Amino acid sequence: MFTKILIANRGEIACRVIRTAKQMGILTVAVYSDADRDSLHVEMADEAVYIGPSPSRESYLQGQKVIDAALRTGAQAIHPGYGFLSENSEFCRLCQDHNITFIGPPVGAIEAMGCKSAAKTIMQQANVPLVPGYHGEDQSEAVLKAAADQMGYPVLLKATAGGGGKGMRQVWSEAEFNSELAAAKREAMSSFGDQQMLVEKYLTQPRHVEIQVFCDGRGNAVYLFERDCSVQRRHQKVIEEAPAPGISDTLRRQMGQAAIQAAQAIGYQGAGTVEFLLDVDDSFYFMEMNTRLQVEHPVTEKITQQDLVEWQLRVAAGEALPCTQQQLSIHGHAFEARIYAEDADNDFLPATGKVAFLSTPSETEYVRIDSGIRQGDEISVYYDPMVAKLIVWDEDRDKALQRLQKALMEYRIQGVTTNINFLHNLATSQPFIDAELDTSFIDKHRDIVFASQDQTPIDNLPIAALCVQLQQERERAVYANSRDVHSPWNAHNNWRLNGAAINRFELEYQDCIYPVSIERNDSNESTQYTISVAEVTVTARGWLQGDCLTASIDGHNRRFQVSKHQQRISLFGEFGAIDVKLSDEHHVGEEEQTAGDFSAPMNGTMVTVLAKPGEQVVKDQPLLVMEAMKMEHTIKAPYPGVVNEFYFAPGDLVDGGAQLLSFSALEQ
Repeated sequence: MFTKILIANRGEIACRVIRTAKQMGILTVAVYSDADRDSLHVEMADEAVYIGPSPSRESYLQGQKVIDAALRTGAQAIHPGYGFLSENSEFCRLCQDHNITFIGPPVGAIEAMGCKSAAKTIMQQANVPLVPGYHGEDQSEAVLKAAADQMGYPVLLKATAGGGGKGMRQVWSEAEFNSELAAAKREAMSSFGDQQMLVEKYLTQPRHVEIQVFCDGRGNAVYLFERDCSVQRRHQKVIEEAPAPGISDTLRRQMGQAAIQAAQAIGYQGAGTVEFLLDVDDSFYFMEMNTRLQVEHPVTEKITQQDLVEWQLRVAAGEALPCTQQQLSIHGHAFEARIYAEDADNDFLPATGKVAFLSTPSETEYVRIDSGIRQGDEISVYYDPMVAKLIVWDEDRDKALQRLQKALMEYRIQGVTTNINFLHNLATSQPFIDAELDTSFIDKHRDIVFASQDQTPIDNLPIAALCVQLQQERERAVYANSRDVHSPWNAHNNWRLNGAAINRFELEYQDCIYPVSIERNDSNESTQYTISVAEVTVTARGWLQGDCLTASIDGHNRRFQVSKHQQRISLFGEFGAIDVKLSDEHHVGEEEQTAGDFSAPMNGTMVTVLAKPGEQVVKDQPLLVMEAMKMEHTIKAPYPGVVNEFYFAPGDLVDGGAQLLSFSALEQ
């Protein structure tokens, strides 16, 4: 067994690998960029080596720098995690050249599955069922379109070197084929340096079911059952579960054997995942094979009670698989929810910022959290926006789902926008509870999964106002100088010469400003507050201890965890979060953004401009494309108008908030 390994990755997967290595008594080496200098994976590792600037192409994708770090520290093997260099055959070959073990499959297996079109040919020869499609070498627009026309729409465009939903587009009609092909090729070139595409028939109600396989160097191969990954946005998984609901033992064996056939056809070793589309009639079709550990591997670990990273290390060290197929069985049910820094209500736009407050569910045998962030960390523009994975397990699906719903309510982040509320909406929706799963789940149930769970201002604002009042009283108490407890300077009731005054301030809630007035009423028994806000008046009592608020509004007691960051206050409770902002004078009457003001939603790179200065455009016409956090974002015209000027050219770096173009509305 190795005595020291290097992890060529970052974030939660680097932390995940380090944990298992430590349990096995193996020393670990981390690598880091400028953006990750103070990251958790750097802190956890026994050693850490700097490998370059923040952009991944200058650091984590620099194979020779990673090799040099391994040689410098004496690491005998490199674990690539997922993403970055994990499926890069040249990096695997580079490890071999320097006598370093690559903890993954051999070069030939990576190359065989690295090109999706070539992989289809291999699978066809191995009698693994395939989705109808075009996987040819002729990449002319005319040939690709002719193939799509012949198959019939809808079709799916996929980058042959792709993964993670990059370089992938659904095309619903002949009219949009050329524009979607151009967009898919741009994204593929940006993500993989290769714009070769394949075209497949798009099944309208398939499930995405994948099989975890493992092979050693002694001819042994097993499948560790299946995961359902049907719930996706932008072709990227959001919630995964194992085992897949409604799968019979017979179908499970058929898919498992097909997955092993696929792996053995390319001489596979290590952890791999064979992904299938499962149609409504239980027919299944090979999609692709991921020659690495998958993001969603923890749900398989929970139902099999196996550590797949430990399996990887043992197989890479030349050992046999720890279990035979007969020794593997399914125990209970597990879910994984991917927590992203993104705005689900704004087309899942990635978000950046500082994690000002972080409180997670307690980890138990039922709840596991794989994360690479801590309170105070920055979520940067340079890497994928996934910040953590919430994994839950129980003895059956209903109980596991109930744990997921509760744990999502207890996962609390302030300072950066996340998809936690969206995940909770999804996990509590009746179609998801009923396991009505297919890859169009989110689009099909948009009204449910994007519904706001916020309560009305009447429900929430008195609680927020009480919290502000108690915080102000606590702050005044700290600064009180008089030792006379009866002195008016120590009173917390807004005392004035002619009687108690009303404490007045304004709260911003759901983009609206609400005036608040609070009068404190002291008695021998307790202190009460009369709060007027949102056109209602309530009687309130409350206690603030540390970051815990107990609020009683008209006799209804509730408890909250409080986080305050600058002027923003979040109260996390049983029914979700209450987010308000304490308004300053200069916020009142602030003018709204002027028409034609197009600002970059975040830091990124200009990809292309789709209109010309002086051109008249219609509503929703694409104007330009930006790339940020490995995703493309199209800026469209909000109404008919004229593009006056673009302020950035393709390839330019753009700061978040920067004006992208000048635009004039046409008179209606």
